Amino acid sequence: MSAQIPFDLLNSLTLPGFERTLGELNLVKEISPGDGVDCKIAIELPVPGYPHKVKLEQSIKEKLATIDEPPAEVSITYSLNVKGPESGGTVGLRAKNVIAVGSGKGGVGKSTVAATLAYGLKSMGAKVGLLDADVYGPSIPHMLGATGKPEVREHLNPDGSVIQRIHPIQHDGLAVMSIGFLVPEDNAIIWRGPMLHKLLTQFISETEWGELDYLIVDMPPGTGDVALTLSQMMSLAGAIVVCTPQKVALLDAVKAIAMYQQVKIPILGMIENMTGDLFGRGGARQTASEKGIPFLGEISSDPTIRIQSDESSLGRIFEQESEVRNNLEEICTNVAMEIAREYLVKPQAPTLEILQ
Repeated sequence: MSAQIPFDLLNSLTLPGFERTLGELNLVKEISPGDGVDCKIAIELPVPGYPHKVKLEQSIKEKLATIDEPPAEVSITYSLNVKGPESGGTVGLRAKNVIAVGSGKGGVGKSTVAATLAYGLKSMGAKVGLLDADVYGPSIPHMLGATGKPEVREHLNPDGSVIQRIHPIQHDGLAVMSIGFLVPEDNAIIWRGPMLHKLLTQFISETEWGELDYLIVDMPPGTGDVALTLSQMMSLAGAIVVCTPQKVALLDAVKAIAMYQQVKIPILGMIENMTGDLFGRGGARQTASEKGIPFLGEISSDPTIRIQSDESSLGRIFEQESEVRNNLEEICTNVAMEIAREYLVKPQAPTLEILQ
């Protein structure tokens, strides 16, 4: 009986959280009898940590109840196939979604947010890379406890020619690149713009990242060369702007938003970091509302994050249940959903504008 249930019955359902149907997104992969159940349904989800499973399952069971002989027991299983604009396709980077994590000023916890976002998406089943593009203050290696030097290996092209590719550091299930792996911690990086452009090009198009669902780019603070280089190289999935609640940080965050908008990078939203008694609360939410962009969540001034970062073990936050972990996972889910909406609801890629 259940094997005869037509795919069209479920394909007409709208995926909760989006404006498209299961059929349009090709998410129903199997409808068949299952072991010990009348009907087994396999759904392929386009985002990690999809937050509307309960609502989706309710819609499916309600739809099945409308047929003449509905199945008594239904088993719904999920797989993950992250969708994205293939952000790095034009430069040979096999990453479905490249996300810039930036800020208008330093000291707002941008690198911490980038690293926790990478860990959070990875813990949800996504394949994630983390690029530390903050050349003058590369803090990602220390936060993660990642060490070693990236290797250069020879690769064979389909035409038989040999090229050299950089291999990122593999740490805690993440592919990681940073200039911090190449120079001693106490050395200052004193470079002009062209050198930054060349390094970023090597880190993106000459590095063997593998196939990634997300490449998180920890941007330098401010509105400088790195953002321009990224906007010229590829169509980013979007940018996240991190700030603290106080007004002086928000003023600079507004400039960062304007910069991303000027170079045609979609704004995925704002994250308020260090929320609490010291800096206040709600400034980023209000600014996001005023600018008409999503508010992705707030991260409290919890000592757990600082301690794990100082001890080079930031990934441990996601290894045990805690309020901090739940909060960070909710933000990761919000980010993934915003990216998917940009791509699935508005599938056309953003237009690049090369600034002179």
